Amino acid sequence: MAVRFVVYGTIGWVMEVLWTGLGSLLAGDPRLRSQTYLWMFPIYGAAVLLEGVHDYIRNWHWFARGLIYMTIIFAVEYFTGWLIRDIVGTAPWVYTNRFAIDNLIRLDYAPVWFVVGFLFERVHDFLDERLISL
Repeated sequence: MAVRFVVYGTIGWVMEVLWTGLGSLLAGDPRLRSQTYLWMFPIYGAAVLLEGVHDYIRNWHWFARGLIYMTIIFAVEYFTGWLIRDIVGTAPWVYTNRFAIDNLIRLDYAPVWFVVGFLFERVHDFLDERLISL
């Protein structure tokens, strides 16, 4: 389980770096500046705990699975952001656009989280095939 935690945490960090770097490119920053937060590693690593959800809904229609993943990711993002904000006084991410809820989640990210759920499905299946006991 520890190896899987590290795999999910690392993939999450890489996704954030690529996502924010792409955002920099689209904003005209030729440096392609990227960022993530140390907080994100354990948050993404916790995806290991969702492998059971994937196993349970594996044969459901793809759209239903995507909605479930999106909802879980939003809930985790909101709760962890709220918890960190409560403990240290600010959340690592602060969303301010019109789609933000409590500055902790952005509803316009729904398609992204929908797709990310399927990415983590693939990672889970790969880990099951290659690293069965880890």
